[in-house]
Amino acid sequence: MILSDNTLKDMIEKAELTVTPLTEESIQPASIDCRLGNHFLVVEDRQMQTIDLNSEIIYREIEGDSITIPPHSFLLATTLESVKLPDNLTAFVEGRSSIGRIGLFIQNAGWVDPGFEGQITLELYNANSLPIRLEAGRRICQLVFCRMDQVASVPYRGKYQNQKRATGSQVFKDSEASRT
Repeated sequence: MILSDNTLKDMIEKAELTVTPLTEESIQPASIDCRLGNHFLVVEDRQMQTIDLNSEIIYREIEGDSITIPPHSFLLATTLESVKLPDNLTAFVEGRSSIGRIGLFIQNAGWVDPGFEGQITLELYNANSLPIRLEAGRRICQLVFCRMDQVASVPYRGKYQNQKRATGSQVFKDSEASRT
């Protein structure tokens, strides 16, 4: 079941759900808008031949009040907001329609697991033929919250727990990664 604005406000007031900092305009009828932070990561392609799931990826950090994404380019960004989900709630990360209409695809592997705590790293892809300039502090995506049928028996406590700022892929730490 997708949670309404009234339920979200009630959960935040009771400290069952945390989204900080939160503005009144961020709460939408069935979601909470999140703003773009000021920390970004770009794959350092000059230092890597291939991205390998078993090796750590090298990123170049960028901090600033704005960033321009070249056409057909990818980067990682972070939300300004930090979230803390209870063990019976999940959230889907969706791009705002107004942002998608300029050709910016926003993802974060689709969702936030129950029990997650931290800032959300966003995967941004400019599908347009023109550069897209983004400003920190602007609403860029939304969280759609769903209550689970019961509390997760194993809530999220993984490698991205308590992340701050944009966080690069940690896939090389997966248990099935080869240790060569």
